[in-house]
Amino acid sequence: MPSTTRPLRLRRVHPAAAFLLAVTVAAWWPATVQATTPEPTARAALQDKQVLGNSRLRVWGFEVYDASLWASPGFDAKGYEQHRFGLELNYLRSFKGRDIAERSMDEMRGIAAITPEQATRWLAAMSALFPDVQRGDRITGVHVPGSGARFYLNGRLRGELADEDFSRLFFGIWLSPKTSQPAMRATLIQAAAAAPRTP
Repeated sequence: MPSTTRPLRLRRVHPAAAFLLAVTVAAWWPATVQATTPEPTARAALQDKQVLGNSRLRVWGFEVYDASLWASPGFDAKGYEQHRFGLELNYLRSFKGRDIAERSMDEMRGIAAITPEQATRWLAAMSALFPDVQRGDRITGVHVPGSGARFYLNGRLRGELADEDFSRLFFGIWLSPKTSQPAMRATLIQAAAAAPRTP
């Protein structure tokens, strides 16, 4: 899929703009999520957040991306799904969007059981949302409690997946105690762990 900054609205895809996407995924999101309008930029979506931690992912000696956790003071990593926060990945290598989606699904399966229906739906949605990336591209995911996950490419809205279960497991790739990268998790949340909890 070519890299583009034009937003994809997966809950309401305009048929003239993305007919195939509408046919495959537009009707799959639960009706219980809260419908809210996504902010057009990552800056707007995270306007009251600050960077709590940074970490670099290396796999077999290759540098993959730099990750930054954006959240409010008092962020509780043990209950991360209850907070609005952002996870920004600054890519250091080129990757196909489909490969990012498939790797994300593998990591999510390591955190919790996923039904075949969820796997089919989520993989299709991620494949549509995640573009091919080049070195220097940034994908920012924003977790919105009660709504789901929103994604931004180089700061501009790419689309959303309005499914709380997906959002919890997706961001669990970095924040769950079951993550495959515990050292990265520890680095990302270190400032939050040191900060006093807000009442």
